[in-house]
Amino acid sequence: MATAAAASASEAEAEPKAGPEAEGEQDEAKAARARRKVLSRAVAAATYKTMGPEWDQQEEGVSESDGDEEYAMASSAESSPGEYEWGYDEEEKNQLEIERLEEQLSINVYDYNCHVDLIRLLRLEGELTKVRMARQKMSEIFPLTEELWLEWLHDEISMAMDGLDREHVYDLFERAVKDYICPNIWLEYGQYSVGGIGQKGGLEKVRSVFERALSSVGLHMTKGLAIWEAYREFESAIVEAARPMAGFLSPSDWEQTFDSQLEKVHSLFRRQLAIPLYDMEATFAEYEEWSEDPIPESVIQSYNKALQQLEKYKPYEEALLQAEAPRLAEYQAYIDFEMKIGDPARIQLIFERALVENCLVPDLWIRYSQYLDRQLKVKDLVLSAHSRAVRNCPWTVALWSRYLLALERHGVEHRVISVTFEKALSAGFIQATDYVEIWQAYLDYLRRRVDFKQDSSKELEELRSAFARALEYLKQEVEERFSESGDPSCLIMQNWARIEARLCNNMQKARELWDSIMTRGNAKFANMWLEYYNLERAHGDTQHCRKALHRAVQCTSDYPEHVCEVLLTMERTEGTLEDWDIAVQKTETRLARVNEQRIKAAEKEAALAQQEEEKVEQRKRARAEKKALKKKKKTRGADKHRADEDDEKEWGDDEEEQPSKRRRVENSVPPAGEAEPGSEADLSGSSAPAATEPPSELKEVRGGARRRDVPKVPHDSSKDGVTVFVSNLPYGLGEPAATLRPLFEACGDVVEVRPIFSNRGDFRGYCYVEFREEAAALQALQLDRQSVEGRPMFVSPCVDKSKNPDFKVFRYSTALEKHKLFVSGLPFSCTKEELEEICKAHGTVKDIRLVTNRAGKPKGLAYVEYENESQASQAVLKMDGMTIRENVIKVAISNPPQRKVPEKLEARKAPGSALLPRQVYGARGKGRTQLSLLPRALQRPSAATAQAENGPATPATTEAPKMSNADFAKLLLRK
Repeated sequence: MATAAAASASEAEAEPKAGPEAEGEQDEAKAARARRKVLSRAVAAATYKTMGPEWDQQEEGVSESDGDEEYAMASSAESSPGEYEWGYDEEEKNQLEIERLEEQLSINVYDYNCHVDLIRLLRLEGELTKVRMARQKMSEIFPLTEELWLEWLHDEISMAMDGLDREHVYDLFERAVKDYICPNIWLEYGQYSVGGIGQKGGLEKVRSVFERALSSVGLHMTKGLAIWEAYREFESAIVEAARPMAGFLSPSDWEQTFDSQLEKVHSLFRRQLAIPLYDMEATFAEYEEWSEDPIPESVIQSYNKALQQLEKYKPYEEALLQAEAPRLAEYQAYIDFEMKIGDPARIQLIFERALVENCLVPDLWIRYSQYLDRQLKVKDLVLSAHSRAVRNCPWTVALWSRYLLALERHGVEHRVISVTFEKALSAGFIQATDYVEIWQAYLDYLRRRVDFKQDSSKELEELRSAFARALEYLKQEVEERFSESGDPSCLIMQNWARIEARLCNNMQKARELWDSIMTRGNAKFANMWLEYYNLERAHGDTQHCRKALHRAVQCTSDYPEHVCEVLLTMERTEGTLEDWDIAVQKTETRLARVNEQRIKAAEKEAALAQQEEEKVEQRKRARAEKKALKKKKKTRGADKHRADEDDEKEWGDDEEEQPSKRRRVENSVPPAGEAEPGSEADLSGSSAPAATEPPSELKEVRGGARRRDVPKVPHDSSKDGVTVFVSNLPYGLGEPAATLRPLFEACGDVVEVRPIFSNRGDFRGYCYVEFREEAAALQALQLDRQSVEGRPMFVSPCVDKSKNPDFKVFRYSTALEKHKLFVSGLPFSCTKEELEEICKAHGTVKDIRLVTNRAGKPKGLAYVEYENESQASQAVLKMDGMTIRENVIKVAISNPPQRKVPEKLEARKAPGSALLPRQVYGARGKGRTQLSLLPRALQRPSAATAQAENGPATPATTEAPKMSNADFAKLLLRK
């Protein structure tokens, strides 16, 4: 009955509404009948032996070992693979495969599939001793699945002959139930313990196993029913076995014993009915039939309450039944639901159920162990969960770190923690930084063991020895394996130096450590020198502080200005006049050299930009020549006169007469210099004047179906003062005028919203908005960058740039701003609030601007404005290199590079003109966000350059225009 109940519960999880439909139902029913027979006979034999000594077991033909033998037969009936007839060749083949698998495991003991295959082959060959050894080795490395444990247990049960063998099987069961929560293993454990009921303490052993099984899986809504029914059947069997004993006991003793046993069965019914389980109605009906007395009202109330709870849980259970393994998302939702209710037993159960199918998901183990650490805080549960976590996911360093903390938190002895740490080192982490993290966790633990009030102690020496070993391990083991140290900033060495300085008052050792840190490539970073300076400031003396800052001024390459400022500040408050003069001289010399280096870097960058431009021009000429060659082939079959005319039109007038795509006729003629979408000038609303030429008949036919009947009204430049130019609008905007009018009417009376369409009727992404008053137009400029259907809208004055070449609409400063930071490398999902929370820890944040592209998508860039330069400088040192959601950000003082200079390359090559730094990227591209290495104070344009910017410069010599291949072809054809 118990096994049948287990089968029905398992089938209920697969399809609770349809009833049992699993394969092999007849075999399970036979096994269930066999186990029921074993259960009844074993209980009867043990009961009569322990409660009625006069009962003659031999006369009834029942022996103490009958239960074990028949249970072994019933178990082996399920697990036996059957009889196979092997030929000599097959046996030899299996032996060779076994030898191969054993050799492979000797090389890599962590090959899970190799372990499974070896056990299977040894079991088929009947190598019982080798099978046992293979299983033992695998269980020491990996947690075994339910199937592997049941197979192992059935084999051991079939071989158990005496009490020692039974104790060995009990030990295996104890190990099995610790790996994962497995209701079927608990059910097997309870049934097997029934076979030993005749031994001393056997009855208490059975009840103890079943009670533990209920604590572990009794709340399992789909499989817990089998445990309850098996336990209840066991107690009911004792009741039935006690009835014939009335003649062997006194009436009072028999009545007391019988009533006590009946109460145990009643108690099990009541406890089960108070728990939400599938098929509760059948259990309640069975209780009504079994009980001679009416069911108490309190039991009925608990039953109804459990039914209500069952309805709440059913959606989550049904979601699990309908989904396919591993069903992580469904389990996560179930866990969230249980966490809201807050029942610790149910929360633990759902975590365990989820981990059976998702045992290789580290985040799930971390969440489970975190709940146990913070909520339950039960030592055995916590340490068991941590131990199983690192066995399932040994490559996850976070699990090992949490395990070490849990061991320390619960007072485990030092030897165990050290052994656990050594296992972590041999776990095989996937990156070098993981080894740094586990070493830091262990060193922190050793530091907390030291009593620093004593000058010397065993714990302190162990800590120092561990620090030295950590450095050696990272150098020898980690660097050789990963080709990197994993600790480029020498965090472990920094912590050691701080401990020596602050807790041990050993500045000499701290200085030696910092010298070693600087020699490992960290001397060029200002924050490393300032960290050392602060340590000397707190625990050293002024002389060593001055020495550290002088070295920092000479070596720092990222923020030399800040280091110089710190040195001058110290000398201003503590130094003598001589010290001040030396500091000033050194800082000036160093900054001058830094500026020279930056100028050279800028010149090199400009040269690279020039080379890139030359390559672009070469590619353009090549494309033009290829195009001309194709046109020449088309005209080759015509007569010479026609060819001459075609060639003359092709090479002489093509570029002047053919309109470009950006200058096609629109329904409204923009002013001279109007910007097109995607160009730099679209912010100001000005570009080159457009030609008013009617579209061809072919274009009318092709675009007739999509053409909008919009009157073509030229733009009135006299109304520029009351008009704004709106660009970067979504091209798919259905009714631009109707959509934009409500936005701009909030600024004042709108006369007209005039969107620009192409000849085919497509919206071009920009429009004009005319107001009745100039004040309203000025107010509308505040709508710049407002989102329209997820895209930032650009609003700018309507200005003709051909008449106002100096007009600029970029509202953000492009000069050096020492109180503002430029942040790059941010996660695209980073919000303004999240960044502000990080930045305000270093000063007062006045404004934060996240940079987006034209479509409104974040670019991972931001500008952070602080109240003053000092706060910004400190923020750079603290935040540069910080990790936000696995992204390492870069932080620098805001100093945007120069925009692309518009003059031609020939003008930049003119004699006497200075070579200006140019960005490789375009005016709208990456160059705007790059840091400039050349200070703006040093960017002095020459006279020729200034003349080129203000007007056309008169060239010293006039060069003859270069002739292309097309020009030469035209000359040849005219001869």
